Amino acid sequence: MTYETILLDQREGIARVTLNRPDRLNSFTRQMHAELTQALDEAADARVIILTGAGRGFCAGQDLNDRAVAPREAVDLGETVEQSWNPLVRRLATLPQPVIARVNGVAAGAGANIALACDLIVAARSAKFIQSFSALGLIPDSGGSWHLPRLVGQARALGLALTGEPLPADQAAEWGLIWKCVEDEQLDTEVDALAHKLAGLPPLGLAAIKRLVRTTDERTLDQELDLQRDEMRRLGFTADYREGVAAFLEKRAPSFTGR
Repeated sequence: MTYETILLDQREGIARVTLNRPDRLNSFTRQMHAELTQALDEAADARVIILTGAGRGFCAGQDLNDRAVAPREAVDLGETVEQSWNPLVRRLATLPQPVIARVNGVAAGAGANIALACDLIVAARSAKFIQSFSALGLIPDSGGSWHLPRLVGQARALGLALTGEPLPADQAAEWGLIWKCVEDEQLDTEVDALAHKLAGLPPLGLAAIKRLVRTTDERTLDQELDLQRDEMRRLGFTADYREGVAAFLEKRAPSFTGR
């Protein structure tokens, strides 16, 4: 498929999806949502997905010009959230592959929260995360009000959401909002190394880790222990587990097939 608002590159088991509207800080339109959905479909066989932005920013959230309404005209924002943003957040959370957000610059509004919906965030030191909703009389959508308190606690979540103050990447890492902050010139090296590492690991195990960690709030400790038992039993019968043990004992690199 030919894309106009994103770029898709797949090689060595890694799908790199780039939001490609740099003149608008990669803010989302309906077209971009549709193309990103298609790109994620195309990347179904990838071991790892990288989501990033072209140019100087990661994503500025919703392109307000795309709503095609005049100033002061009422618009149903809930429709946009329901049709576009919510499906994207749910998709990122339930994809079996690890999803890495490569945050190369500003991530604002829904753009910040789409990054938070990914599994691992690696950000350039110059990047900033901005919950820019309160200035418009809105709430942190796209999962923001769910992810923020779970990642940084209620006090910091309220501070970020109420004030809209930019959070520098190094402080975001210190607070536990993101996985890692690296120097700008090291961003590609760090993300590529992480993606290749994950692509070489057993995909069934990675999918199970993602699923358990993302849903653990739904279970009691007893339920979690039972689920761990069931998953260990299931994964212990896979060819990848046998290959991992054999490679360790034979002192060679493993070759995982996802079976």
